[in-house]
Amino acid sequence: MTSAQVDTGTDPGSGKTSEEGYERGLGSRQVQMIAIGGAIGVGLFLNAGANIAKAGPSLILMYAVAGVIIFFIMRALGELLLYRPVSGSFAEYSREFLGPFFGYFTGWTYWLLWVVTGMAELTAAAIYVNYWFPAIPQWTTALVFLVVLFVANLISVKLFGEIEFWFSMIKVTALIGMIVIGLGVLTFGFSAAGDTAAVSNLWAFDGFFPKGVGSSLMTLQGVMFAYLAVELVGVTAGESENPEKTLPKAINTLPWRIGLFYVGALTVILCVVKWTEFAAGVSPFVKAFAVIGIPAGAGIVNFVVLTAALSSCNSGMYSTGRMLRTLADSGEAPKAFNKLSVTRTPALAITVSVLFMGIGVVLNYVVPEKAFGYVVSVATAAGIWTWLMILVSHVRYRREVVAGRLPASSFPAPGGSVGSWIAIVFLLFVTCLIAYDADSRVCLYVMAGWAAALGIGWAVLKTRNPEITNRRKPEFEKAAG
Repeated sequence: MTSAQVDTGTDPGSGKTSEEGYERGLGSRQVQMIAIGGAIGVGLFLNAGANIAKAGPSLILMYAVAGVIIFFIMRALGELLLYRPVSGSFAEYSREFLGPFFGYFTGWTYWLLWVVTGMAELTAAAIYVNYWFPAIPQWTTALVFLVVLFVANLISVKLFGEIEFWFSMIKVTALIGMIVIGLGVLTFGFSAAGDTAAVSNLWAFDGFFPKGVGSSLMTLQGVMFAYLAVELVGVTAGESENPEKTLPKAINTLPWRIGLFYVGALTVILCVVKWTEFAAGVSPFVKAFAVIGIPAGAGIVNFVVLTAALSSCNSGMYSTGRMLRTLADSGEAPKAFNKLSVTRTPALAITVSVLFMGIGVVLNYVVPEKAFGYVVSVATAAGIWTWLMILVSHVRYRREVVAGRLPASSFPAPGGSVGSWIAIVFLLFVTCLIAYDADSRVCLYVMAGWAAALGIGWAVLKTRNPEITNRRKPEFEKAAG
């Protein structure tokens, strides 16, 4: 791998210009599957068990309601993306519509989200491998995964896209298979589940809300964590071959993906197995396969969860590198992060991010088991901030469009900014639930410390470069003029 760096946006092989110097190497097939994979993660495969124990069948409703909110968020993002498709879009839109500080804060916070998620996912992947090979040291497996994914991200965006495509394909195929098997059990009655598998399991054991509406609402933090990464399609905007075509298609298919992979899968599982048999720390899919009587069920699900963890880590390396480059381009991170390798990847930015993820592997190896939960809560809080910035930026953009100061997007959100306002209120409500929960509110303390650190960093940046507070993107200046 050569260390030569390039700053131009010209593709040597074709003579074409790629926006911001990136290679537009992500085709429609890959963007679509990245979007689908973003809606399927460890939050579903692992955390759903604990949430079922807390909420019973009503968890299905929580996923459905949260799914509607996620669709509002993605349509808001979609309108912004088709107004101006850029890699690192969250920070760029925050900078353009809310001011330089918000762009700086959002960029670094999204970087934090994926770094801490990468820390957890690498350790989780190593644990999954130990299911088959307990003699291999956990740190060894984590290091191998870290290096392999790191090299893949450095080689080219096409390789990243291809790896993510197949990771997502495995997850999608496995979930569809689980749903089909579950429907077969309910329809034809085969398997060891016998007569205990029935649709009536959704209400037969203390009702649809067995522990009350309050307990169901308290699962929303875990539900929102499960949806983290669905916004990753926005980071791919600057490297998509045809963003005007692929991005709307990826976003518009979100409702059926949520309906099938979350609401549909959980509904089938809770019909096959009564909710009282699920517990924290056990994948509901493993439990369902055990009840059905498929001998290799646990191993199959373990493999699927492993791919979900590696997919998340792979996406984390991709997104953190692009976000660091966006920050460097804005003068809010060292200029060296702005450099692209000859394969048009932000190699140094990815390398630094991976080093921080590597520290997380060590930390997760030595700290107590609760550390994983803390990392998850921090990632959720960072994700909520990112979503809020997308929504508020969308509201401000719509205001500019109505006033005639900016051109309308070719992919407007239904109802204008109404959906964004509904989603903003919902996310603030979830934040209040996090603050109420003694086990999860620690993430708010962490985020407060993070905000203070970024505030100090901003003060230093303003001292060194006063012009940073007036910086706006050239595209916005042109449109506003």
